[in-house]
Amino acid sequence: MKSLKELRNHLRYKYLKLNRPRVSIGMGTCGIAAGAEKVKNEFISEIKKHGLDVEINITSCIGMCYREVNVEVDIPGKENVVYGDITPKKVERIVEQHIINGNPVIEWAEFQMLAEDGTSIHPIPDMEHTPYYHLQTREVSARCGRINPENIEEYIATGGYEGLENVLKQTPQEVINNLKRSGLRGRGGGGFPTGQKWQFTRDAKGEKKYIICNADEGDPGAFMDRSILEGDPHSIIEGMIIAGYAIGASEGYIYIRAEYPLAIKRLQIAINQAKEQRLLGYNILDSGFNFQIHIKVGAGAFVCGEETALINSIEGKRGMPRIRPPFPALKGLWQHPTNNNNVETYANVSLIFREGVEWYSSIGTDKSKGTKIFSLTGKIAKTGLAEVPMGTTLRQIIFDIGGGIKDGKKFKAVQIGGPSGGCLPEDLLDLPVDYDSLIEAGAMMGSGGLVVMDESTCMVDVARYFLKFTQSESCGKCTPCREGTTRMLEILERITAGKGKIEDLNLLERLARVMKTTSLCGLGQTAPNPVLSTLRYFRDEYLAHIEEKRCPSGVCSNLINYRIDPEKCVGCTACARVCPTGAISGTKKQPHVINTEICIKCGACMDACKFDAITRI
Repeated sequence: MKSLKELRNHLRYKYLKLNRPRVSIGMGTCGIAAGAEKVKNEFISEIKKHGLDVEINITSCIGMCYREVNVEVDIPGKENVVYGDITPKKVERIVEQHIINGNPVIEWAEFQMLAEDGTSIHPIPDMEHTPYYHLQTREVSARCGRINPENIEEYIATGGYEGLENVLKQTPQEVINNLKRSGLRGRGGGGFPTGQKWQFTRDAKGEKKYIICNADEGDPGAFMDRSILEGDPHSIIEGMIIAGYAIGASEGYIYIRAEYPLAIKRLQIAINQAKEQRLLGYNILDSGFNFQIHIKVGAGAFVCGEETALINSIEGKRGMPRIRPPFPALKGLWQHPTNNNNVETYANVSLIFREGVEWYSSIGTDKSKGTKIFSLTGKIAKTGLAEVPMGTTLRQIIFDIGGGIKDGKKFKAVQIGGPSGGCLPEDLLDLPVDYDSLIEAGAMMGSGGLVVMDESTCMVDVARYFLKFTQSESCGKCTPCREGTTRMLEILERITAGKGKIEDLNLLERLARVMKTTSLCGLGQTAPNPVLSTLRYFRDEYLAHIEEKRCPSGVCSNLINYRIDPEKCVGCTACARVCPTGAISGTKKQPHVINTEICIKCGACMDACKFDAITRI
C-alpha cells in the first residue's frame, strides 16, 4: 500500500490535472431545494445526446445560497466559469455554447468583470476578487463547493489528513501545547480556549475517555455547521481523530440533528471511506493509535446543544442539562472524561495542524484568532455563508459581502448569536466581530448566525419571537428558566397587544437578571439577551407600544388599523375582493369603508390597492 504522502501526490495529479471537461453541480441542501437534482439529470441527458466525454461531478454549497443552483464548468486549457441561478431550461445552451463551442454564457456567469458602461465582458474564475468573496478568507470552508464531499480521494488530494500525519509525529502533550499557541477558541458559544479544554480532559483521571462533536445546530437562521458537514465531512473526522490522540480517547460521537439527512448521509460515507484507507479505526497510519467514530442522531431539541443535555441524549436519557460541577472534562459521557467541541472547531483543528500554528495565529485579532463562518439571513440582499477573519466589522459583512438590505430599505438591526445573542443597532455596524467586543455590546458570537432586519421590523416583536422560541425549547428542569421565560414571554405578549405598563420594563430587566445568574444551563442564562439588548438599544419602541399604544413598524396587529381615504378611493373593488373576512364594503366606483370590528389586519387590501388609498394607522 502507498504511503499517504505518495497517495496524495498521485491523487493531486489525478484530480488537479484536468484531461476532459468537468461539470460540477452544487448539491448541498440549498442547491437540492432549488432543483439541483433536475439540473444534474438534464446535464447527463444533454451530454449523452451529443455523445460528449464530460465528467459530471457533485459538490456542495459554495456559499452563494442566493444564486442556487450553482454550476461550475471547467474545460482543459481554459478558465473555469461558475454559473448561478441555473435551471434545467438553461442547460442545453451551456452545453452547446460553452462545452462544445468554448464560449461561456456570459450573462449567466456569477463572477464577471464589467466594462465602464456596466456591461459584462468576461467571467472571472478567481472568485476571491468578486464582490461577494473579496473580503472573505475561505480557509475552513475552502473545500466546500470545490470538491466532491463523497470522495475521500479529492479530500486527500487537497491536503486532507496531512494535519493528522503531522500530529502523529508529536507527543499528545505537544499537540495540546501547539493548539494553545494557535489561540483557537471554541466556535459554538462563548469562545472558551480549545487547548485549555483539551488539557482539562487529558489531565482527568480515567482509563476511558470520549470525544464528542456537537453538530446539533439549532439556532434559527444558522446553517454554518450543516454546510461544513455536507461539503467537507472529512475535516471534522480528521479534527476529531487529532483530538482523540491528544486527549487519550479511543472513541468519539458525532451528535447531529435528524433534520440534517444529507449531512448524516455524507458523514457516514466519509467514516466508511476513512476506515477503508486506515485513517480511522485500528492502528491509524501504522501509529498504534486506535480511534472509532459513531453517529448519534438527535431529535432536534435546542437544549441538546448544551453539552450535558447532549451527553444525556447520547446515553439514551431525556435531553436535560446536568448540574455542574463536575464538568464533562472530568465526568461526562457515561461518567468518563469527555471533550465536546462543535463542528467548526474541529474543522479548524485539522486546518491548524496542516498549515501550522504560526500561520493560523497570524489571522484575526490578539484575543480572537483565525476566521469565523457566518450565515447571512433575513432582510439581506445576498443570503448565504461568509467566512471572514476575526475582527471584520459588521458593516463589511452585511454591506460589502452581503450586498446590504433588500429592496432598497434601511438597515435597522442585526441579531447575532441566535436566541442566545443580542440585537445590535446601526451605530454599532463598525463594531469588530470578535468574542470580547460582542459580549461587551450585549450580544455574543454563538455559532455565527446573522439575522439582518430592516426598517419594517418591530424590535419588540423580535424579542417576543426569540423568547417564545427559548420558552418552548426550555427543558423545564430548573425553575428560573422554566418560569422566567414563561413570565417574560407573557409580559412581551402583553406589550405587543397594547396592554403593557411602564413598570413592565423594570420587571423584564429584573427577571432577566435572575435568569442569567440562577439558571442551570446556557439556555436559561442567555435567553434574556434578545430582550435586554432591544431594551438597551430600542427602548423607544417599547415606550411607543406602552405609552402611545402604537407599533412604529406597523407589525403588532393589535396596535394598527387600516383606513380607506375616500378622496383617493375610486371604488375599483380590488381591496374588497382580496379581503379574507369581508370587512370591506362599498358600491362599485364609490369610496369603500373598512369595518374595523372584523378586520384581521392582514394588510392584503393595502397590497392590492393601486391608488394608495389605504393607509395603516
